[in-house]
Amino acid sequence: MMATFRTAAGAALLSLAALPVLAAQAPGADVQSIERGRYLATAGDCIACHSVPGGKPMAGGLALATPLGAIVATNITPSKTHGIGNYTLAQFSAAVRHGVRADGAHLYPAMPYTAYAKVTDDDTAALYTYFMHGVEAVDTAPSQKTDLPFPFNIRLSMAGWNLLFLDKKPFVADASKSMEWNRGAYLAQGLAHCSTCHTPRNALMAEQLSQDLGGADLGTWYAPNITSDVNSGVGGWSQQELAGYLRTGRAASKAQAAGPMAEAIDHSLKHLSDADLNAIAHYIKSVPAIRDKADVKPVTQWGQPGNELGAIRGVPLPQDLNRMSGAQLYDAQCASCHHARGEGSADGSLPPLFHNSVTGRSNSNNLVMAILDGVERQDGGSGHLMPAFRQTLSDEQIVTLGNYVQQMYGNPAVKVTPQQVTTLRNGGAPSNLIGLARAGIIVGVLVLLGLLLWWRGRRRKETSAV
Repeated sequence: MMATFRTAAGAALLSLAALPVLAAQAPGADVQSIERGRYLATAGDCIACHSVPGGKPMAGGLALATPLGAIVATNITPSKTHGIGNYTLAQFSAAVRHGVRADGAHLYPAMPYTAYAKVTDDDTAALYTYFMHGVEAVDTAPSQKTDLPFPFNIRLSMAGWNLLFLDKKPFVADASKSMEWNRGAYLAQGLAHCSTCHTPRNALMAEQLSQDLGGADLGTWYAPNITSDVNSGVGGWSQQELAGYLRTGRAASKAQAAGPMAEAIDHSLKHLSDADLNAIAHYIKSVPAIRDKADVKPVTQWGQPGNELGAIRGVPLPQDLNRMSGAQLYDAQCASCHHARGEGSADGSLPPLFHNSVTGRSNSNNLVMAILDGVERQDGGSGHLMPAFRQTLSDEQIVTLGNYVQQMYGNPAVKVTPQQVTTLRNGGAPSNLIGLARAGIIVGVLVLLGLLLWWRGRRRKETSAV
């Protein structure tokens, strides 16, 4: 339903690999099926949304920010009082693949069942075994519940949305393609749910299938075009580079993961096998190319090293720090890590600002978000690759610094605007879907009343004629 659901998911700083295997405490459980289900749950990144920092794995409670309000993830441990411990396999399958709970209530597509619908029966059964026997039961309910504004608080409305946009057919292999392609397509379209973030949405918040993986705003961050286009997408990447990026979040002279993508890598993708990552990369490189007209050359080929810091040596800072120049702000906040010429660190852990997709794309949201919230990774290191400047820099300073970075090291035609920075700082642009839905209901009621009045008037005329 919304591409923004993944944005808050990475707040759960837990590794799926750390989940306990409770097979020894579950007589009759198939250990092999549990481990297979664990791997599939890792591919599906279940823990990212259903866990909170410092909380029990899969116990729910994480509030996922959406344009319609917060959607709170539920407890999906095998608790019989507050989780899914009483679910049958059929009920589990209906929830995971069709978005319908055991009590018949509809889920919101914050849980990407539109993608999980591709999962096979066998893999669904393995997931069920894992959740029932490989996850510790937590007998407490999340401290808050989903409470969306009218009319979206009426879950039955999702039944109509599903009729329009949910394809319930599991993945069917393409006999004309290789085994590697089919494996990659199965994972990318299904459990890895790539399109949930990377495909733009229509007015009803359903994925625009004609723009598959063509890039989409996630409220604040931007999930870029990952089609096979050479300029806008990953057409210029080798399969090895793309697979390496999926594991590490880094591709030299191309890109580095931040925001929701970094979360997906740390919680999910980096735990997958080399064969599966290569299969996903192989499939993604085959997705039909979509090009943004503004991308007149590959987004990774913009910019060059440069240094304007000599011109500000000995120049006093203005009394009003909001009037600092871009060079002064860069020198004060960026040069110590990205170096004077924007070349980054020698080991690649701190990337260059030129030949970087963040500064080369026509959408500058990720540059602004990296400045606001920094870059954080949970890969065994310190976790913080770039500090957040949300509390340090004003909107005006971020606009000045962002435009300096774009002019010096990126696509100079791309601008950072004051409204953009203010909007992103405040969580993204508000949705007009609530107002449209309410207006639609009012119009519908008025139409029904009009029809009723017309029908009553006609009946009266017929009665008078008799």
